[in-house]
Amino acid sequence: MFKDISQVTQALGEQQYISTDEISTVMFLAEKLEKPLLTEGPAGVGKTELAKAWARVTGKRLIRLQCYEGLDESKALYEWEYAKQMLYTQLLRDKLSEILAAAGSLSEAADKLASQEDVFFSDRFLLARPLLQAITSDEPVVLLIDEIDRADAEFEAFLLEILSDFQVSVPELGTIVAKHRPVVVLTSNNTRELSEALKRRCLYLFIDYPDHDAELNIVRMRVPQLKAKLAEQAVSVVQNLRQLDLKKNPSVSETIDWAKALVMLNADSLDKPTLETTLTVLLKHESDVQKARRALTGGGDKDHPLNRPPRGFGRKGGGWPN
Repeated sequence: MFKDISQVTQALGEQQYISTDEISTVMFLAEKLEKPLLTEGPAGVGKTELAKAWARVTGKRLIRLQCYEGLDESKALYEWEYAKQMLYTQLLRDKLSEILAAAGSLSEAADKLASQEDVFFSDRFLLARPLLQAITSDEPVVLLIDEIDRADAEFEAFLLEILSDFQVSVPELGTIVAKHRPVVVLTSNNTRELSEALKRRCLYLFIDYPDHDAELNIVRMRVPQLKAKLAEQAVSVVQNLRQLDLKKNPSVSETIDWAKALVMLNADSLDKPTLETTLTVLLKHESDVQKARRALTGGGDKDHPLNRPPRGFGRKGGGWPN
């Protein structure tokens, strides 16, 4: 589909995803080599959005499996619709009565009933979850396994068969092999170390917070209504906030939310009152908010990042405009 890396970068850009050469190269190889891609990095830097953008770029349906603690095979792969099976049994009660009436013993009746199992354990009663949906899809899809680090190690081990051979075993139906190998993107926020076996089956990509210019390009693309000078100032503040020792750094998605909030507030400049009253759009822990406010009041080191005005104010020296 893509002849070179530049085409990948251009295609992702058309979907409002600003890609680096590294991201474009790894996505290109994941498609060509038909290898799963494991993306790691802080929350909110665009790992999930990359999978969504790739689905739009390639015209493939996105199937998403959101991982969480306690996720098991039945929620990720398939389960039987027992209520539907019971209803079907009620509808066929008379027919089953005829079949069992001819049995001469309880053992023979059980054998006759067992011979009908194929009726009840068939596709019509199989509820496909995301993994099975991706494998049985009639068209190629993008399978997003989001936040795999939140799932248990046991579930991670279960994934190995799927990622190795793209097939699953259903005891009642046998082995189901993928009609088309899906493009698989796994994301991790590094809340726990993933197994070497899983990493060995994947291409690897680490996505970190963007630098100032890259984040500014993202804001300009996603929030074009924001004035150029204000966008410059907002991104500078976010970059400075990430230099603090915070419980949670502001993510790129929160930078975009903040930029949208500034537009909604009709802000002309990022003065100190505006910043202080909108900090909670960026920071989601009270201790982080207080730490940032203390830095902004000048109560700390004058050389502290937040005691310097952001790029774009056009002023020399420290201090914020009133």
